[in-house]
Amino acid sequence: MSEGLYNWEDEKEKPAGPVPDLSVKLGRISLDNPIITSSGTFSHGEDHMDFYDISLLGAITTKSYSLKPKKGNPPPRVCETPSGMLNSIGLQNDGINAFLDSHLGQMKVAGAKIILSIFGKDAEEFKQVALKVLDVKSEILAVELNLSCPNVEAGGVSFCAIPEEVEKVVDAVVSMLDIPVIAKLSPNHDNITQAAEAAKRTGAEALSVINTLIGIAVDIETAKPMLGNVTGGLSGPAVKPVALARIYSLAKQKILPIIGMGGVFDYRDVVEFMLAGASAVSLGTVNLVDYDAGKKILGDLKEYMSEKKINKIESLIGGIKD
Repeated sequence: MSEGLYNWEDEKEKPAGPVPDLSVKLGRISLDNPIITSSGTFSHGEDHMDFYDISLLGAITTKSYSLKPKKGNPPPRVCETPSGMLNSIGLQNDGINAFLDSHLGQMKVAGAKIILSIFGKDAEEFKQVALKVLDVKSEILAVELNLSCPNVEAGGVSFCAIPEEVEKVVDAVVSMLDIPVIAKLSPNHDNITQAAEAAKRTGAEALSVINTLIGIAVDIETAKPMLGNVTGGLSGPAVKPVALARIYSLAKQKILPIIGMGGVFDYRDVVEFMLAGASAVSLGTVNLVDYDAGKKILGDLKEYMSEKKINKIESLIGGIKD
């Protein structure tokens, strides 16, 4: 090799045995690997594609879209907390038409596998948003229903707080779209099992668990809340034990395959979530901290499997020795 000229061939490693199989299935949803991004934390990948190939990820979940644009909550919208953060974005988005007219095309060019997250103020709006997706359903891996958003018809309580409302929304969307539907549930209610069972009865093929925990933070100098909306959603490593407990409990009941999320920051977290029963694992707050977290975690996960001689990552699912 000439002096001063770097030869990339020198960096190539010799094959060290079979390549680990990272593919997973959740109902009809097939993923090349279990690493997904969480809704609202990765946008459409446009801010990350300058740093790595986002098509490497198992899937990208879009921000949640409503029928019409939504402004969101008043600022401040984000504040740091011990081992986590609170956010009160308020589901701000530019409406489903903007996704269809612009963002979808950008994601396709990047080679992203797309999970479209949608929400509505009532079951009828969920249905209207799903109707907009009909013509492009072949270009989308699955639709995630954000059932943690407030149901106007039920006085503002979230959909997943009332299993009957979960049934109504899931049924409305499943009956219209012949693609997999994922129900995203909140940990802030005691009936998460009943909500999951309701989602299954009406055709959901997977669950997203957990969404953020409700929390507040207070500025002791001003005695005012740190967030403009007072309450916000707590995410980050602080919520990981809660997420693992919820996933473990739901997985033991074998209701539906689970996309686990809540405080995932490295490959060890991914392994923990899968051992607890998750079939795939979603990265949220870490995307706001580390621009190429997805790529790093995926690489480290492959190394872990090789070191432990794990041929298929699906063998980890529910493997906790309790």
